[in-house]
Amino acid sequence: QVRLVESGGGSVQSGGSLILGCKTSGVDYYDNCMAWFRQTPGQEREGVAVLDSNGSTKYAESVKGRFTISRDFQNEMVYLQMHNLQEEDTAKYYCAADRINTYLWRLREPPVGWGTYWGQGTQVTVSS
Repeated sequence: QVRLVESGGGSVQSGGSLILGCKTSGVDYYDNCMAWFRQTPGQEREGVAVLDSNGSTKYAESVKGRFTISRDFQNEMVYLQMHNLQEEDTAKYYCAADRINTYLWRLREPPVGWGTYWGQGTQVTVSS
């Protein structure tokens, strides 16, 4: 049974840093693509970082150089390190896992029913 639980969200001032964590269970990192998405009210979910099963990573242009995705096999955690946070980074952040990387690798939200697993999200608020 797959379960994803995000943590680490909070409020921070512009220029600050946060580390989000995604505790996974039932996920084989050698067989799954892992990603972080974010969403603001009324907007579609936006992919920000992806870590493929082979270790390759990709980032949205808006976060490149500021965010880093990583995984810890032993502790079954996926992290998103976020530095130099800006107000436009304010959103609810979601962890995703999928054995098929078709959508996640493109940082695109898969269609409903595709089979992607999602966590419940953690809120990040950046203020000036």
